Amino acid sequence: MQEEIFPLVDESGRVTGQATRNECHSGSKVLHPVVHLHVFNSQGDLLLQKRAENKDIQPGKWDTSVGGHVDFGESVEVALYREVREELGMEKFIPEFLQSYIFESDVEKELVYSYKTVYDGPFLFEKKEIDRIRFWSVSEIENNLGKSVFTPNFENEFRKIFLP
Repeated sequence: MQEEIFPLVDESGRVTGQATRNECHSGSKVLHPVVHLHVFNSQGDLLLQKRAENKDIQPGKWDTSVGGHVDFGESVEVALYREVREELGMEKFIPEFLQSYIFESDVEKELVYSYKTVYDGPFLFEKKEIDRIRFWSVSEIENNLGKSVFTPNFENEFRKIFLP
């Protein structure tokens, strides 16, 4: 299987080059774009996914409803719909853009495009990337912040966008 190729971007999202997934996740800190979708149900609870144990980054942690990389040559919007379809099987939803920001960890640096939507299901997901999914109340999430339950990226984004 050929390794995925991601675009490299500047802080405004303009493509400046390309790199493999491994190059982007090896500590090089090259800036590459990703998409996040926060899926709320009609009661205001937030769907989170538990990352599979075989993931290269943050295995076994609860994370954003949908998160994925933009492929080289793909627009942010096309990547969003592709990732949502691949991860949760959702076809018809209306994304609302929240913000973009730069997230940096020990091994990577991402330009995150964050969206939200309201959707009650159904959901279809493959066990190879996602262990399970469930809705969390906002207070349940708040009570578990800082306890190594969630990925650092999710905690950072949740605090930045959803907490006053």
